[in-house]
Formats: sequence, C-alpha cells, structure tokens
Amino acid sequence: MAQELTSRPESGPAPALNWGLIAGITAYTIWGFFPFYFKATEAAGAVEILAHRILWSVPFGFILIALRGQWGDLLNGLRNPRLLGWLVISSSVVALNWGVYIWAVQIGEIYQASLGYYINPLVLVVAGMIFFGEKLSRLKLFAVLLATCGVGALAIYGGVFPWISLILAVSFAIYGVVRKRVDIGAIPGLLIETLILLAPAAGYLLILAQNGDAVFGGADSTLTFLLVMAGPLTVLPLLCFAVAAKKLQLATVGILQFIAPTLHFGCALYFGEVFTTAHAICFSCIWTAVALFSWDALRQRKKQIVAV
Repeated sequence: MAQELTSRPESGPAPALNWGLIAGITAYTIWGFFPFYFKATEAAGAVEILAHRILWSVPFGFILIALRGQWGDLLNGLRNPRLLGWLVISSSVVALNWGVYIWAVQIGEIYQASLGYYINPLVLVVAGMIFFGEKLSRLKLFAVLLATCGVGALAIYGGVFPWISLILAVSFAIYGVVRKRVDIGAIPGLLIETLILLAPAAGYLLILAQNGDAVFGGADSTLTFLLVMAGPLTVLPLLCFAVAAKKLQLATVGILQFIAPTLHFGCALYFGEVFTTAHAICFSCIWTAVALFSWDALRQRKKQIVAV
C-alpha cells in the first residue's frame, strides 16, 4: 500500500486562469455579435438606437466607476479643460462611428462593417507613424498596401466604393489617436464622453416622444428592454477590454482585435448578404494583410523579449 501511494504522481496546483485573455476574448466576442443586437432593435432606427446607447451608458458607467473606485479619475477629468476639449473631439468621432455601424447593419452592409474593422488596425499603424513618429516595418507597410489594394478591388471591380468601411476605420483610428493623447482611464473617459453626448441624445429622444415617433416604452416591452440593455452592452465590453489591455501584451491584444470583424463576417453570411467575387478578392487581400500584420507583431514582440 505504501509503495502504491509513493508511486502516484504528485498533483500540483491547477494552472491559474488567464483572466486577461478571457477578458479580451469576451470583449471582442460581444462586439463581434453586435449585428444580432442591432437587427433585433432595428424597429427603433439607427439614430434612436444611438441615442439610447448614449443615454443608458451613463448610469451603467456610474455604477462601474463606483465599483472600481475611480471617482478621483472622473473628477480630475471633469476639472481639466484641456482633457475635456480632447474628449469633446473623441466623443463626436465615436458617436459617428457608432451611428454609421448601426446604420450599416440595419441596411444589410455588414460586410462593409467587417471590412472597416479589419483595416482599422492597419489605419492605426499609419496614424501612429504620422502622429507619434512610430516606425513602420517593411512587412507592415506591405500589409497596408495590400489592404489598400483590396479596398481598391472592391471599389473598381465590385463597383461599390466602401465608404462605410473607410468611415468606420478612419473614425475609430482618430478616436484611438485622441484617446492616446489624454491621460484618463477607459471607463472614466467613456463616461465623460457619454456625458458630453447626453444632452443632444436626450433631446432627440424627447422630440421623438413628443411627436409620438418613439418606440421606447411602447407596446413592445421586449424592444424597450433591449434598448435599455444598450448601456451595459456598451460599457461592459469596454471594461473587459481595459482588463485585457492591462494584463496582456499589446501584440496579443492586437491579434485578439480581429475576432470582432471575423464574427461580423459570419453574421453577414448568416443574414444572407450576397458575397460577390469582388468581396472575395477584397477579403483575400485583407486576410493576407491581417496575417502578415499579426505575424510581424509577434515577431517584433519576440525580438523585444530576447533583447531584455
């Protein structure tokens, strides 16, 4: 019996969960399945949904601020005129991004939304080079050029200029550049941005209600509930992203960000959008560019680790 006991392998402690990775996958998965939410709420219209997204993000933002004890960060942000000026710009740009994305889903242009978020990291690389003097490797430069060829193929061969994709990619790149310039956390920053947008959003919803055109609070209680859920669906993924950005290497976060547009692509197929030859050429270029971009990011990260 003693021999049997000693021959058993020792069971070590269970490996710790990588909460950063779980948080990152959760954030991008929620964002990736957003088309289902906006399809379910399309009776409200894109602008009304956008207004509710802003409105209900405010109370849920305050709840997270309280739970995370970030009142000091929030107050410091509200007292800083220069920071507020930057957040006015970022709030305007993110509202444009949200609105165009919602509208694209509702009119059946999810492929363009997917394309926009695929090329966004490549646009960010170029923005980093222009605004922050970051170096662009030859492989990343080739990836950017390849993505540009893909967009051009869709515009020329497909006869459809992907302006929705470009607005989504460029607006979110501008948002990233602005937020990089301000020293404030993700959740306090988002709360201030939604507070800046709150007055026009609430005003628009009030006008809809007075004219009898609002769907919120009507006979469809499920739709009313879904519109309220726009708040947590906006704030919670951002919280998960903040956790992931803090715990994971940037290269890992950079690769995870392609989860969302991949799921968008799947949603487009699910909702029956037509996938043309021009789409095939375009996305082939984009996917190759994404693969090169990700491989180069991992390669650069390994070099940094070896150097240390």
